[in-house]
Amino acid sequence: MTAIQHDAESSSRYWPVPILRAIPLLVLGMVTTFVSDHSPNIGLATFGGTTLAGGLLLAGGTYRWLDDRASRLLFFVQAGVSVVFGGLALAFVGGGLVTLVALVTGWAVITGALELVSGLRRRRRSALARDWTLLGAATLVLALVYILTPTDYAKPFGGIEHVPGTLTSSTILVGIVGAYGALVGVFLVIQGLSLKWQTGTAESLPVEADSNPIDGAHRP
Repeated sequence: MTAIQHDAESSSRYWPVPILRAIPLLVLGMVTTFVSDHSPNIGLATFGGTTLAGGLLLAGGTYRWLDDRASRLLFFVQAGVSVVFGGLALAFVGGGLVTLVALVTGWAVITGALELVSGLRRRRRSALARDWTLLGAATLVLALVYILTPTDYAKPFGGIEHVPGTLTSSTILVGIVGAYGALVGVFLVIQGLSLKWQTGTAESLPVEADSNPIDGAHRP
């Protein structure tokens, strides 16, 4: 079996992992969409529960379906970070907006950087590299938005049928993390289904594929 064929087979076998990762992210998106309360407490509870579950699913999926040893290590670390930050969010669910911003930003910076590194180190050698790179970049953008959004923002508005209300930082930030969950969740579902249905031919891989397989038998 050539290295390109081996990479295609390994990539195709990886398809359940994006699907598993998508589940808690889609839940995060749905909760923030359909729950009108966008308080920091709701944000911490939702982010904490889905991030903790996502870390556990990522760890299990990585152990079962990811062959490359170096990439496995990076994703195990990423899963552990998600479990820790998710647990902290649940432990400090009454911590307020500052706690929400700190935990989401810290999680997004670390996990985004790890996933970006995973993608960049496998570029031109794995069909998975592009998606990992995009996901890492998207998560870092989430961190940047959280850093740049002022925590004391409040603007009155007329609301639906001219019922007065106030657009606050909490509403914006909880909505942003929910939108991130929905968008990334859909992306992961598409990634997983694309990997499942790919033909496994050389055409599905980068043209400049490296001669090393990704199963860990040889160093990448």
